[in-house]
Amino acid sequence: MPFRRALRAPLATAALTALAALGLGACDSGPDDPEPAAATGSSVLVPGKPGEANRTMSAEDAQAQRVDDDTPNTADVGYARMMIAHHTQALEMTELAPDRARSVKVKALAERIAAAQGPEISSMQGWLKEYGEDEKSESHAHSTMPGMATEAQLKTLRAARGTAFDQLFLTLMITHHEGAIAMATDVKGQGNNVRIEEMADDVIAQQTSEITRMRTMR
Repeated sequence: MPFRRALRAPLATAALTALAALGLGACDSGPDDPEPAAATGSSVLVPGKPGEANRTMSAEDAQAQRVDDDTPNTADVGYARMMIAHHTQALEMTELAPDRARSVKVKALAERIAAAQGPEISSMQGWLKEYGEDEKSESHAHSTMPGMATEAQLKTLRAARGTAFDQLFLTLMITHHEGAIAMATDVKGQGNNVRIEEMADDVIAQQTSEITRMRTMR
């Protein structure tokens, strides 16, 4: 029995020494080492500005950066300018519906589109004015915007009546909406201004819904 007690003492000392070493190692790695992803919460991929690489940040840091740096970039300004012209053409198309469309549903749809896009134009004009930007830019030609109807297509639409107008209106407006969604999606990845991102979100949600409705009307 004395021998066993004598042996147990160094073993206990060795165990305590090992535990102490582990504790010190854990303490040493705490302050300087990055916390694991699970401890810091979810992470997000933050698109870099034009010419910059994407970065991975915590959701909290990404939000804080967005709030701190809301300065519009060229993508934001370009989107507002182009979408004003894009919406303006949509209004020109909807103005034809009351006198030319046969379908009550097409007339109602045209009215809803005009009611939504008119105020959106005003909002984007106000946004550009707030940041001292001109509404128009020579670098953005109508033909370069996705979904824009050509002058020949608009001439055909103006001349159409009844069912022929209804079908051409739906065809052109679906394409027009798809172009607007593409532009809105692009600025969400390239822009930096929160207000523009919110406007783009509205365009995507509303016009996606309208495309679904129009496809059932053809």
